[in-house]
Amino acid sequence: MTSSSGKYDLSQCSDQELVAGALRNKQAFAAIVRRYQAPLSRYIVRQGCRDNGMAQDLLQEVFIKVYLHLNDYEPSLPFSSWIYRIAHNETVSHFRKEKSRLYLRYDEFPEKMAIDLGLGEQDFCQSRAADLQAALAGLESRYRDIIILKFFEEKSYEEISDILQIPQGTVATLISRAKKKIKFCLEKR
Repeated sequence: MTSSSGKYDLSQCSDQELVAGALRNKQAFAAIVRRYQAPLSRYIVRQGCRDNGMAQDLLQEVFIKVYLHLNDYEPSLPFSSWIYRIAHNETVSHFRKEKSRLYLRYDEFPEKMAIDLGLGEQDFCQSRAADLQAALAGLESRYRDIIILKFFEEKSYEEISDILQIPQGTVATLISRAKKKIKFCLEKR
């Protein structure tokens, strides 16, 4: 696509076009970075990285791995799921080494999650969010990961399946179990 100035506008290209272009042109890879930098950064933080500098280091590692493995990407599959998978693996690997804890701000909790958990549509107060944060932090990582992808990253079952490399039926089961565990934990408070 060309812009009004006559230059090729990479922001209008599909992910697959950018990947194909990135193999030949560094500007196309820069467009991938611009497109995914903010969402992946939020995902890394939501996975539990409290230190902004460490989150940026992890993000840089993600983009290095993406660049090094662009030839491995299968264009018939969604690029978003592929890059999130790399971010997920990098973050999990980091936390295994660091034994970091989950940290989410109360204003980050999606209203949809509160409604889905039966907490009502009222504004989510800081104290209730702290309870929910504690419940999320107490979940096994497989449940926490799936909740973050579903409610915070707003990924579909298919995308979650691709990112975590598990069947969609397992995604549904894990989401259901995670919600039950969160509700149980909230009822105890």
